[in-house]
Amino acid sequence: MRDTTRGPSVSPIETEKPQSAFELPTACEQIYSASMLADLQSANPPLNDPGVTMLSTENADLLEIIHGGAPTLRCSWGQPSEYGLATNVTEIDGTQAAAIVAALPAAGFGCEALGDGTVCRIEQKGITLDDNEYTRGETHYVGDGAMVTTAWINFAPEGYTEDVVATLWG
Repeated sequence: MRDTTRGPSVSPIETEKPQSAFELPTACEQIYSASMLADLQSANPPLNDPGVTMLSTENADLLEIIHGGAPTLRCSWGQPSEYGLATNVTEIDGTQAAAIVAALPAAGFGCEALGDGTVCRIEQKGITLDDNEYTRGETHYVGDGAMVTTAWINFAPEGYTEDVVATLWG
């Protein structure tokens, strides 16, 4: 005869997401000051061309978070070409933030304090097979509740990340 008695059942306990001061915007226009938005619209339109497939980072640790289901807003500027940028704003928790701030310097990024968070940058110059010079880079910000990841090629507006940080975190 089989024993059909079972131990106590375990019911899932609903947990709340940790609270931070950060609230993910619902539209790209919300991540810029009015003056930065106007500059971007005149310097390298359009916003979110569907043909732009550039990732906001090539760092595997960051891509894992961005594409792992975390709430993310993607914004890009320009048309498919060798000139433009892509930015993601992604919600993160404190453990992820600490891991990112530790991983980026190990990957060659230079990091420093910006506001209440950390900004990390890397840049490289090269020459294409067609003998055209290019400059590309990434700038990432890790703040309370979110990270802003930006990759760019031949288009790095002055104060871009600082403007996004000031707009989103005040």
